[in-house]
Order: sequence, then structure tokens, then C-alpha cells
Amino acid sequence: MLFGTVSAGLSEPLHSIAMQGEPALKDDFRNFPYVNPDAPKGGSVTYCVVGSFDNLNPFILKSLRTTARGMIDTIYGNLVFEPLMQRSADEAFSLYGLLADSLDISPDRKVVEFHLNPNAKWSDGEPVTADDVLFTYDVFTAKGRPPYSDRMKKIAKLEKTGDRSVRFTFNENADREFPLIIAMTPIIPKHAFDKETFDQTTLKPLVGSGPYRVEKVEPGQRIVFQRNPDYWAKDLPTKRGYDNFDRITIEYFLNANSLFEAFKKGLCSLYEEPDPVKRERDLDFPAMREGKVVTETFENGLPPIVQGFLFNTRLPKFADPRVRRALALLYDFEWANKNLFDGQFKRTASYWQNSELSALGRPASEEERKLLAPFPGKVLPEVMDGTYQPPETDGSGRDRTELKAALDLLKSAGYHIEDGRLLDPHGVPFSFEILTASQSDERLAALYQRTLAKIGIAVTIRALEGDQIQMRKQRFDFDMLIGTSGFVGSLSPGIELLGRWGSESANAEGSFNLAGASDPAIDAMIEALLNARDKDSYVAAVRALDRLLISSAYMVPMQYDNRKFVAYWNYMAHPDRTPIFGYQLPTWWHKPD
Repeated sequence: MLFGTVSAGLSEPLHSIAMQGEPALKDDFRNFPYVNPDAPKGGSVTYCVVGSFDNLNPFILKSLRTTARGMIDTIYGNLVFEPLMQRSADEAFSLYGLLADSLDISPDRKVVEFHLNPNAKWSDGEPVTADDVLFTYDVFTAKGRPPYSDRMKKIAKLEKTGDRSVRFTFNENADREFPLIIAMTPIIPKHAFDKETFDQTTLKPLVGSGPYRVEKVEPGQRIVFQRNPDYWAKDLPTKRGYDNFDRITIEYFLNANSLFEAFKKGLCSLYEEPDPVKRERDLDFPAMREGKVVTETFENGLPPIVQGFLFNTRLPKFADPRVRRALALLYDFEWANKNLFDGQFKRTASYWQNSELSALGRPASEEERKLLAPFPGKVLPEVMDGTYQPPETDGSGRDRTELKAALDLLKSAGYHIEDGRLLDPHGVPFSFEILTASQSDERLAALYQRTLAKIGIAVTIRALEGDQIQMRKQRFDFDMLIGTSGFVGSLSPGIELLGRWGSESANAEGSFNLAGASDPAIDAMIEALLNARDKDSYVAAVRALDRLLISSAYMVPMQYDNRKFVAYWNYMAHPDRTPIFGYQLPTWWHKPD
């Protein structure tokens, strides 16, 4: 790690940057187009989550999955810690000034210099300086958790070019997205942290530069944030219309059922319910009938989040892709959609479905074939030529077509049925456990369990509380669980893929590579998309990755609905426009009394 002090600039400063093309907003924009710049300030809101917390520091490995929400948060907002630049929720991947009001960047993106906003201050009134940026990278590297601890691996030199400016020079490991990742990395105050004890959990309120300060902590139960009336960035274009509540409380519940009951009583301000049958059945209570609770459906322009039964491929029983493909044939979506979801869902088949990044329905281009050529046999022929579609049953729950196809695949992998049980190549009965965290999960697991039993697979279902699930995930202590592929739908997938699907993250404790994917082909596609210099090359690399993920069957994809159904108490209000990333809670406000 190199730290130093130099002078000199690069080029004409920029006030924004995009991964592909140019940012949509000019440098003189006054606010993001999806906010209400005149939103009233005041009032309180309570968000509710399932789980627990025992730590306020979101940058360390200890208690990674039980760190308090809101400190840095993609849903509730970065309430305490902030990055150098702010992402627009209405563009695929564009950043605008926050802690840094401008940047210089070389044409090859190998050198970038950030200029800090002279008004930027920590919540205790101290100025944000270049030394804070250097300290952040020093302590993250020494004591932080992935991905923060890995940032310096791609930095050849980090230099202080002035009291409020820093320059990053990247090495050969860095890609074209990496300057944007640096711009999105939260910065912490040097004077408020002790490097020696940084990796220890804490419940002491921390100093940050964000719009809120921690007011109250009740370990495992709630955390209360109070809006800082002296917040330095409240009039910046990137923050105008944001951070409107005076107080934000995040309440924790042991399970989804108790959370919903709390919402009905008014203890939670907002509730999102993806299950249409449950909405129809349960969202009928006095406050709704009286108009005190309103419901609304929001749409977004992102690929749907891939949710399904996730295999732990670290286990020998799930190591063979043929086995996983066979089991993927046995989720009866048609029956589930008709009987559990009132026919309102669509089948998930691609990791970037409904976007130009998806391989679904498209034959591989010449560029994709070149990328995949070093890895023959990794992509199924039907996925390569664009004819692949997920299995489809008659919806009766008794269609034997897919059962036979799955059994044929399993036989090719050395399995056979004996006395009604499916035995592996060593004669051991094939069985596994599915972890669930809600009643909805249990219903889906039970459906899958019934189908698998028809070919002699013994499946048990274990229901756990949210915090137990999180701990099991952190240790990769599961056979199969119901969850997401580890990343939200994105029109600009990038470096986060290394932590979701990259080989280096497969056995790194606390990583989001829950499936345990470790494949040189996947690594090569991620490298190709991160280093793509034009859009066509980028799209080709993402589609090639999509083909690999589909073919390798790390998940049994279920269903999706790009609409977000939200019920909320009528004292809340939101902007008229919904950006492509969907509704943004940090832009909502409390109606004046």
C-alpha cells in the first residue's frame, strides 16, 4: 500500500460520471428528476425488518449479517456514512457529486483525482479532509470486511494532492468500472475511529457525514436515527428532496408474521407484500377499511430479482451440474402460480430477464462465442442457440413428463431408484434439507418436497428465525435455502459479481457467493464485462455470463413480478415519479399535520 503527498492536476474537472456513455443530467441540475425538491421536512417514520442486530459498524466481518440497518443501506438510505459520489436511481450507472464535488479522470480510467466539497463536515462539525480518505482505505485494508478490505488490491498508489483532494492510480488488476466503485465507497472520519479496535463490534453511536445521527440504540430491538439539522449537504442537487423525516426508527422482529401484525397496529409505517394471495387474504383490517392505510403498486425498469431454491454447491451432493439441472426440472411453476399466486406471476428464466442483457431467446453472437470458446461444454446447446425455455407442466400437479426427464438426467449422473428411494452412485439415499424463514417459503418448500418425493428424494424442511438464517448463510451452513441470487436486478452489473459468483469469494466467510460458484468460465466473463470499452462488448460479456449461470443451474428459479405492492399509513407521501430503480424511501416524507 502506497500513501503519499503530491501536487498537480489531471484535466478539466467533471461533476458526474457514467459507466457507459454520458450522465443524463447537466452539471447545473438542481435535483434528481424523481424527487420532490419542495418536500416538507418533519415527522417520524418506522421501518420494520426481520432479524436482529448487535453492531453499528457496517464495515467489519464480525456480525456482518447482524449489523444495524440504516448505517449504510440501499433501501433506507445511507443515513450515517456517505460515499464520495451519489448514484442516480434513474440511470443504469451514473454518479454525481456528494462528498467530492468534482473529479479528474484519465481517458483510460487508470488515474482519478477527487476534489472534496469544501463544505463537507462530519456530524461533530469537523471538516472532511483528504486524510479521512487515506485513513478509510488504510483501516479498511487492515481491519475491514470484503469488499472494502479488497479495494487496495487494485490501487497502485493513493496520494494526497491537497487538504481536500486525493488521487488514485490503479494497477493492472483494476477495470473500467473501478473508479466508480471508489466513488461509491463510504468514507469514515480518521479522528473518530481507532484503527486498533476497528474490527470489534460496537453499539456506541458512530460519527459520520450523513444526514442522520444515531439517537438511541436498543440492542436487537430498535435503532433510532435523528435528522441532523446542520447536515452539510442538505442543499446539494444530489440531496435536495431527500432525508425528509426528522426521525427514522428501524424495528426488528423475529419473523414476518409478527412484523405484519405490528404493521396492522400502526407500529410499522410501511409493509411490502409480494404474495398476491396473502394480500387478498390478509390486507383487510380496520385501518385499511377506514382509509388510514393505503395500498399502491410501483413498477420499475430493472430485470427482476432472481429468487428460487439455492444449492450449496460446496457439498458433494450438489457438485454435479447434471444433478442440479435435474432438480431444476422439478419445480412446478404452473401449479404454484395457479394455486398459490392467483396466476399473477411469470416464470424466471434469466438473470437479466426483460433487458438487452438477457440471453433468453437470443442466439449467442459471434463475440459471445469467442468469449465462451475456451470453455467448451459449459453452456448447454439450447442455451447457446437461444431456444432454451424453463420446463412447463400442465399445472395439474401430476404431469409426469418432467419427472421422467429429471430421472433420466440423474441416471446419467449415476443415480438409480431402489425400493422407492433415489440412491447416489455410492448407494447412499439422496436427501437434503431446505431452510425457510417464512410461511410463504414453507409453502413453496412443501410443494417442491412433494414433487421430489415422487422420484425417491427425501427432503426435510427446517423453519428458522431471521437471525438464525443469517448466521447459517454467513457460515455457508445449509444444503438448500430459499433466497435470491445475491444481487438485485441491475442494468449495469459490475464488480459486485465478483462477490456473488467469483471463485475467490466462494469460500470467503460472509461473502454473498452463497451458491459457492467457483468456475474459471464465470471469472473470465466477469473480467470481460468489467473491462469492456464499448457497449456491444459489455452486453456480449453479460449475456455470455447469463448463459453460464443458466446452464450451471446454481438455483431453481421460481417466479417474479416486477411490480412492488406496498401498503403504508396515510401520513406518508412520495414523489409522483418512480425512477427505474423503483420507489426510493429516502425521498418520501411525512404529510404536515
